[in-house]
Amino acid sequence: MKLVITGALGHIGSSLIRNLGGMAWDEVLLIDNLATQRYCSLFGLPEDVPFRFVEADVLSDRMEPLLGGAGVVIHLAAITNAAGSFDREKEVEEVNYRGTERVARICARQHAKLINLSTTSVYGSQEEVVDETCDQLNPQSPYADSKLRAERLLTELGRDEGLRFVTLRFGTIFGTSIGMRFHTAINKFVWQACLNLPLTVWRTALHQRRPYLDLADGVRALRFVMETDRFDNEIYNVVTLNATVAEVIEVIGRALKREIAIELVDARIMNQLSYNVLAKKFEALGFEVRGDLAAAVRDTVALLRAVSTRST
Repeated sequence: MKLVITGALGHIGSSLIRNLGGMAWDEVLLIDNLATQRYCSLFGLPEDVPFRFVEADVLSDRMEPLLGGAGVVIHLAAITNAAGSFDREKEVEEVNYRGTERVARICARQHAKLINLSTTSVYGSQEEVVDETCDQLNPQSPYADSKLRAERLLTELGRDEGLRFVTLRFGTIFGTSIGMRFHTAINKFVWQACLNLPLTVWRTALHQRRPYLDLADGVRALRFVMETDRFDNEIYNVVTLNATVAEVIEVIGRALKREIAIELVDARIMNQLSYNVLAKKFEALGFEVRGDLAAAVRDTVALLRAVSTRST
């Protein structure tokens, strides 16, 4: 069977493609437009997986033949910087919504199963505890809005065109990979702390509780869907833990063994409420989260030791 992964060289994809061993694929086609130039994600890939890489954009006409013969498509391609999406609304709409639409319609026509990656950011400003039954969704960025609209489109395609899919709402990713970037909260904080810079925290966010996902848990969740054939046209939260920014900063301080400075800043995304995202629906299928925030932070700090040991 053929597996296709879009956005294969990014933070999540670059870890996933190193953890596909033991799965019987005839071909694993990696698609990425190299917009972020993460060529290093292709370095040293496992030799026991039949990889093929193609530089292509999900919005291009090449997608139809590239997805030909696919049994499963994992759609990771997206613009993921929520805070930065306000200045790129048109591009976010094209890539995150139109790109998903193109991939999903091809999957429907070719009877390929689709794993669609969404985000817990679709919940927006909520009260206390939410899960997949929440119907009052309040996305507060173009990024989150595009992901929610894509979710709804897939539901329609499943109903009207027979698309088999699953949507995974990932918490904000933390943890290391060869293709990682540092624009998401925890990784950004670790980077700033290692540079001895004050952590830039949204003014309203210090004591707000938000959902986070260890990258290793995220990769295992993607494998879990394929291994259990969980293409039931449902939406699942995938979350390792819910934590406040203050708690995250405390963990970073312990890893670096010093007090961490904070700078409160204003931003266009400043949710006013704290909430927990439950992932019991996915865990009820037999999936077990194993991620450890403190261990992931220590691993990131260790990789940045040349930065974190600089004199100031």
